[in-house]
Amino acid sequence: MNSPNRALIVIDAQQQYFDGLLAVEYPPRDRSVAKIVDAIAAANSAGVAVVIVQHELPEGAPVFALGSEGHRLHPDVEQHFDTVAIRISKHLDSVFDGTDLLEWLRARNIDTVTLTGYMTNNCVLASAAAAEPHGLTAEVLSDATGAIPLSNHAGSASAQQVHETLMALLNSNWAAVATTDAWIAAVASGTSLPKSDLVESALAGRSIV
Repeated sequence: MNSPNRALIVIDAQQQYFDGLLAVEYPPRDRSVAKIVDAIAAANSAGVAVVIVQHELPEGAPVFALGSEGHRLHPDVEQHFDTVAIRISKHLDSVFDGTDLLEWLRARNIDTVTLTGYMTNNCVLASAAAAEPHGLTAEVLSDATGAIPLSNHAGSASAQQVHETLMALLNSNWAAVATTDAWIAAVASGTSLPKSDLVESALAGRSIV
């Protein structure tokens, strides 16, 4: 089997997710951003392309407004900016929609995208689900992403419930989910991450009491 040709995609590691209404809660954001930095460092050492994606809305928008504090990268990520291969601006949830990322990946024969960043319950989820139709394998680093608590007329869930449920959902079909350390080991060995599938996950789910 051929080794994966990976790109590390750092999604929206911006100040908007570190303070205020959209502040990520689980995993704790100081821990998840540290894991993002670990992944960037490992990617750089292994020759894996690093892509920085920033959500960007027009000036005056309530969140992610161009030029605002919320639009800025987290400083721990910003300090690695000169090592990234490309910076992408997006205004929709998926990193593929309305950007030239897909063309950039195809030009480099990249077949596997490793997703980190924020939020688990929005842009990470949307990007992982969008990878398959483009012929890409998706990986998600569970400790280098993060979620917020949610409540609406359909129900409520804590940030931990949201994150852990979506990790199980993604690994059942759309992405190989692993810790950053496990991913770093896979990069070093040139191997793919293990992934479940819907049938296997459904069978195992029947045993839950």
